[in-house]
Amino acid sequence: MDAIYARQSVDKADSLSIQGQIDLCRREVGKDIQVYQDKGFSGKNTNRPDFQRMMADVEKGLVQKIVVYRLDRFSRSLADFSRLWEVLQRHGVEFVSVNERFDTSTPMGRAMLSIIMVFAQLERETTAERVRDNYYQRVKLGSWPGGPAPYGFSIGRIPDAMGKRSPALIPNENMEVVKRIFDTYALAEASLGSVARMLNADGIPAPKRATWDNVTLSRILHSPLYVMADEEIYLHYKAKGIQFASDFEAFDGIHAGMIIGKRDRSVGKYQSLKDQHLSIANHCGVISSKVWIQCQSKLDGNRQLGRKGSGKHTWLSGLLRCGCCGYSVKVNKDGDKYYLVCSGRSNLGLCKQAIRVDLRTLEESVAAELERLLAECPDIETDTYEDQAYTSALAEIDQKINRLIDALTVSSDITMAYVNRAIQKLEGQKQALLDERARCQSKPSLHLRRVQFAPLDFEEKKMVAAQFVKEINLIDDRAEVIWNV
Repeated sequence: MDAIYARQSVDKADSLSIQGQIDLCRREVGKDIQVYQDKGFSGKNTNRPDFQRMMADVEKGLVQKIVVYRLDRFSRSLADFSRLWEVLQRHGVEFVSVNERFDTSTPMGRAMLSIIMVFAQLERETTAERVRDNYYQRVKLGSWPGGPAPYGFSIGRIPDAMGKRSPALIPNENMEVVKRIFDTYALAEASLGSVARMLNADGIPAPKRATWDNVTLSRILHSPLYVMADEEIYLHYKAKGIQFASDFEAFDGIHAGMIIGKRDRSVGKYQSLKDQHLSIANHCGVISSKVWIQCQSKLDGNRQLGRKGSGKHTWLSGLLRCGCCGYSVKVNKDGDKYYLVCSGRSNLGLCKQAIRVDLRTLEESVAAELERLLAECPDIETDTYEDQAYTSALAEIDQKINRLIDALTVSSDITMAYVNRAIQKLEGQKQALLDERARCQSKPSLHLRRVQFAPLDFEEKKMVAAQFVKEINLIDDRAEVIWNV
C-alpha cells in the first residue's frame, strides 16, 4: 500500500492544515492508501505516535511508498532523515515530497537524496566533533566527563574556582573497600589472588558481579582516580611516556588523576600509554602516592615476563583451562597423587566443576602428539631460549630512564632527588633482567628439527609445549587440546 504522512505542530494562518496536506498528497498515490497524521508534534525528532506506527508498518513490509507534502513534515533533522532513509531503502520503499518535487523513483530525486546524505554526514561529524571537544575540555578542567562512576565513587557536583558546580566523583561507602584493597595488596606477601579470596570470604560483592577476581582488582589498582597525585605520580607517568593535560604544578598531592584518550586494543591496556593523556581531577584522592606506587611496582612485576607456565608439577602449566568458567586450572599434590583444580572454584568460588581428568594420562597423550609434530618440523634451526621477551623489557626500561632524564627540562620544580630515586629503581630492574637473561643463555640451545620430546628436561618440555599448544580445556573427565598448528 501507499502511505501519506502529514504533520502540523501548531495551527498557523500561514501554514497548511493537516487535511490540506493529505488532499495534495492524494494526487501522488494509488487507491490502496493509509493515512498517518501527527498534530501538535514537532519535526525536530521522530518521537511522534503515528510516525512510529508508519515506520513499524515499513518494517513489516506493508508500505511501498511514502508521500509527504513537504520534506520538513517528515523530518527537520538531516541526520534523522539519512537514518530513516536507510530503513526505507532496506525495505524497498519509495519516498515522494510533493512541494519539492522530490521522488526517489526518478534520477533527479536520487541525486537530490545524495546531496542530502552528504550534508547529513557533515552534520553528524560536526556534532561528534563538538561532543569530543566538550569532553576533552571538561577533563582538562578536572570535571568528570561522563559515564558510570568507578567503584568507590558516586557522581555528584562540587564548586570549581569560579563557584560553578561541576560534575565530580564523590567517595561513597565502597571507598573503604578500595582503601583495603590498596593497603592489603601493598604488603609484600599479598597477591591479587589472595586479595580476591579475602574479599570473597568476607562476602563483599564486586562491582557488577558477586565475586572478585584478578582482572577486577587489577583495574582498580591501576587507576589514578584513587591516588593523591604528587611529584612521584608525575614521574611515574612521565617514565611511561604519557602526555599531560595538566601542568606539573597541578600535582599537589591532594587531587587525583584521570587518564583519557584512545588506545591500541592490540596492546595491553596498562602496558602502553601512548596517545593517552593524564589530567588532574577536581576530586581528591584517597590513596597515598607511596602506597599507590608500591602497588604499581608489584603489578609491573606481575607482567614483566609473565608467570604463565610457572607450575612445578607438570610441563602443561599455564595451558590448562576450565572448560566451564574459563579460569586457569592448577595442580594440587596430595602424597603421590595429583589433582586438577579449577582456580575459579578454589580461589573465587564461582565455578562448581570438579575436574576428573588424570594428569599423567593427559601428559602422555599430549607428549605423543608433540613427538609426531616435532618429527615433521622443517629443517630450520630454532633457538629454544629466545630472549625476545628480555630484549623488549630492557628496551622499555631504557625508554623510561630516558623519559625521566628528559623530565628534568620540563620544570625546575622537579628535583634531582626524585629523578635519581626513580632511575635507581629502574636500573635495579634492568640488572635483574640482565642476570636472568644471562642464566637462560648459559643453557644449551635446542634445534627442533633434531629434538625428541621424551629426553627433554622439565623446563624444555614446557617451552616446546607452549610453542605447539594454545590451551587445553578440561570439562569433567574430558580434555580438549587446542593446537597452534
